[in-house]
Amino acid sequence: MSTTLIKTKDIKRKRYLIDAKDFTLGRLATRVATVLIGKNQVNYTPHIDSGNFVVVVNGSQIKFSGRKFDQKEYTRFSGYPGGITRTKLKDLIEKRPDFVIEEAVRLMLPKNRLQKHRLRRLTIVKSDKTDLKIDEQIK
Repeated sequence: MSTTLIKTKDIKRKRYLIDAKDFTLGRLATRVATVLIGKNQVNYTPHIDSGNFVVVVNGSQIKFSGRKFDQKEYTRFSGYPGGITRTKLKDLIEKRPDFVIEEAVRLMLPKNRLQKHRLRRLTIVKSDKTDLKIDEQIK
């Protein structure tokens, strides 16, 4: 039995829709990362970017377990003394819910040359848009 490797010309990408209000942040990020990488396909090849497009709707209605909504912080450092900036999840989800989901998915993806290209195929919508053209829905 031999292993078949997919060629880049044979890649056919699908568009998946995921409703964020049904998931917690971590469970949503793992599902999205799996589809972006292409591990949900039969012909997965690690060194070829064979993943699909993912559209996440209701990004502002995502759930959080425990007391994360009040306690979790995102930290940035400018490189200058005293340049640490901390932002609470509660404040960030009001202003930019797409950043919270995108950051969780980015940290779930492998840290290699394909990460940037995979993240470009992720679209996060704050509200519920039903006029999007999709192939499959993930529940």
